[in-house]
Amino acid sequence: MKRKVVIGFLGTQMDLGAGPGRWEKWRPTVALGQHEDFQADRIELLVDQRRFNNLVKTVQTDLRQLSPQTDVCVHDVYVKDPWDFELMYSALFDFSRRYPFDLEHEEYFIHITTGTHVAQICWFLLAEARFLPARLIQTSPPRDRAQGMQGSYAIIDLDLARYDQIAQRFSKASQETTEFLKSGINTQSPKFNRMIEQIERVAMRSRAPMLLMGPTGAGKSQLARNIFELKKQRQDLSGRFVEVNCATLRGDGAGSALFGHVRGAFTGAQSDRAGLLKSADGGLLFLDEIGELGLDEQAMLLRAIEDKRFPPLGGDKEVSSDFQLIAGTNRDLAVAVREGRFRDDLFARLNLWTFYLPGLKERAEDIEPNLEFELSRYARNYNEQVRFNREARQAYLRFATSADAVWPGNFRDLGASITRMATLSESGRITVDVVQEEIQRLKRHWGDQQSDTPTDTSLADLLGDAYADLDRFDAVQLAEVVRVCRASRTLSDAGRTLFQASREKKAKTNDADRLRKYLARFDLQFEQLHRLN
Repeated sequence: MKRKVVIGFLGTQMDLGAGPGRWEKWRPTVALGQHEDFQADRIELLVDQRRFNNLVKTVQTDLRQLSPQTDVCVHDVYVKDPWDFELMYSALFDFSRRYPFDLEHEEYFIHITTGTHVAQICWFLLAEARFLPARLIQTSPPRDRAQGMQGSYAIIDLDLARYDQIAQRFSKASQETTEFLKSGINTQSPKFNRMIEQIERVAMRSRAPMLLMGPTGAGKSQLARNIFELKKQRQDLSGRFVEVNCATLRGDGAGSALFGHVRGAFTGAQSDRAGLLKSADGGLLFLDEIGELGLDEQAMLLRAIEDKRFPPLGGDKEVSSDFQLIAGTNRDLAVAVREGRFRDDLFARLNLWTFYLPGLKERAEDIEPNLEFELSRYARNYNEQVRFNREARQAYLRFATSADAVWPGNFRDLGASITRMATLSESGRITVDVVQEEIQRLKRHWGDQQSDTPTDTSLADLLGDAYADLDRFDAVQLAEVVRVCRASRTLSDAGRTLFQASREKKAKTNDADRLRKYLARFDLQFEQLHRLN
């Protein structure tokens, strides 16, 4: 059995007592030695000995009489103002750092009944943060004097997982939070659901920047807005949600839009402008397509993230803004760093929490629940309830999950498709005919977007004389690889799309190198395919 050690303040008021009458009074520290089912081996008593030395001797004597096996060790702790939070926390923190805890042989309890309310709060915070590896013990006076003066005690374990009802409520709250981050969509992708659970924990525990990667239309903007709404509900943010697409910022206008300017900073600057970073003070700033931001703006942004201060264009007086940053990109920023198009120090700052949002093709199991979400959104926007016929629903899902459905715009394409069918439906029912028309519409649209999809002729142009030696099997495979490469911004993006299934089974992945080696078999390079786009 481990030795029981109780740590607490001497109750300079509640532990008072002199003469035989003191035994008729409940004294919390003395009561620690009166419980047969809880016998402390040692009590560490914190007190200002210069002021309360006589009381210390009385309590020591009484505890020795009641519980001879209990050692009482006195620690002289002086706090100038016991009601000053900073002073009290510092004193107890210093005590916790000095104390020689022996967790292998002893278990520790913090007596929170004595001391000021400020001291009790500090005890709790130190125990909850594990600076004090202890449980809390609370003693209470007797309800009936006939029961004696020992009163009762309760041990409080701050590991909330030990309390079934609390654990269930936390689990339910966490589930509700993740559902909110998913916009209420009952997503089925295990990998995506795990990622949302991680984002929920990070969003609730950290204000560090987050980086959301993924193709256009994968839902980065909506997820950033949901994170903001969640943190706003928890009173973690008090300001606004400010969103800007960095691809729309060019030249002097980029710095002015982000950081503001003073009057006369450049031609046309006729008045002061606050800028988006200042507008996001106390709130959340979502910088979509951050890879498109210029290097000068990147340097200023890094300073604003780290210092919470920055000068507006043309100004010599800094302004402050305390915002949380979420950045979005469909580029591989690591590649951009190597190519000198993105600052490595800014990337390092953003890369603490990086999450990749897969496109629709990578989450085929989530197409069906997204149908219901889009139909519900249509009903809210247009005050009309629309449903699929059973055959129409099956026909649409067969196409949506097939190889013919490329979904270049991802969930944005899906939403537009559902809106079109709902609008064209009659009597609130989407029929097979409406679905077939939409499928043909999508194929034409995607065909126009991907008119450069490699055919036998274009592969022959790419490979030259080597095309004659190419097996039909290899030609079909290579055509799809070339199509994906031309539709992707970077080699890494293309690799993620092509090797998504197998990459999840590997501890380490290098999709870009794997794709580069495949293209090299045919004397092709990713950059060459983009030049021919």
